[in-house]
Amino acid sequence: MKKIIILSIFFVLIYAFVIWVQTTDEKAEAALRKGINAVKNNDLSTAIINFTKAIEIDPKYAIAYYNRGIAYNSLKKYPEALADYTKAIELDPKNVNAFYNRGVAYNALKKYEEALADYTKAIELDPKYARAFYNRGVAYNALKKYEESLANFTIVIELEPKYAKAYYNRGVAYSNLKKYAESLADYTKAIELDPKYADAYYNRGEVYKALGKTKEAYADFAKTK
Repeated sequence: MKKIIILSIFFVLIYAFVIWVQTTDEKAEAALRKGINAVKNNDLSTAIINFTKAIEIDPKYAIAYYNRGIAYNSLKKYPEALADYTKAIELDPKNVNAFYNRGVAYNALKKYEEALADYTKAIELDPKYARAFYNRGVAYNALKKYEESLANFTIVIELEPKYAKAYYNRGVAYSNLKKYAESLADYTKAIELDPKYADAYYNRGEVYKALGKTKEAYADFAKTK
């Protein structure tokens, strides 16, 4: 049975470019603000220049490292992003988003064990951090730890019951465990929440096909087109 088992990593940067007052140096804060404005204009190179300037003025400005890490992450410069997130965490050990985003960078580099550790730390700091549970499910799936993957997506669904991708990915985990009835239910729920979710139709078709329900399978395959 052919299955789509590569799960999309949920890059959530809604907390990314923010200002937390961690410096008394007005020039450092001004440089940070310029960097954030550059991000808003989709000019990440200029943003990095300004975040770097803020760091040069105040080498202990944790949020400047964090925001520069986000910029590097957006440019797929993951080693640089990791270094900045790590420095931000060193300076501010309770920065839950720094742990989360460092996990994202590790995941992008396929360093899943390291990613798991960071998502877990983010969850310790914020037990209702749905995105951390989601990406921890992704990492467990990559390691073929499907029971653990399933458990994390279940928590995401409890926290965000209208998030279609959580049902879809839990459906993948159920499918990998050959729990087809549960898988069908989750793909169906994902489609209910997002009627244009092509991957959900495709995967549900594959489950129908495995169950010998050819008519239903090809109806779903047709939907993907």
